[in-house]
Amino acid sequence: QIQLVESGGGFVQAGGSLRLSCTASGAIFGAYVVGWYRQAPGKERELVAEMTKRGVTHEADSVKGRFTISRDNAKETVYLQMNSLKTEDTGVYYCNLYLDVTHLLPALRPRREDFWGQGTQVTVSS
Repeated sequence: QIQLVESGGGFVQAGGSLRLSCTASGAIFGAYVVGWYRQAPGKERELVAEMTKRGVTHEADSVKGRFTISRDNAKETVYLQMNSLKTEDTGVYYCNLYLDVTHLLPALRPRREDFWGQGTQVTVSS
């Protein structure tokens, strides 16, 4: 059973920084795409950033240049460094894992199964 435990959320003023961490257990961490999603009140959950097992990253346009995702496979941990925070970054941030199957032909790829952390609150005040 894969478990994800997040930490690092909190309250910060606009322009400040926070670093989120998510440690996994029960998975061959290096085989997974790791990512961060967030959900603001009254809005749908959205992708913030993700990184493949080969280190290829993808960030939402709203956070490019401000947020950086990284991973430490030896520690089975994914990080999200958030700089120049804005009030619109407020929300619950969720760690996400799913198996990286991009090396397989599309017809051979298994159905995607997502694993989620419990979420950590980030509040940015003006």
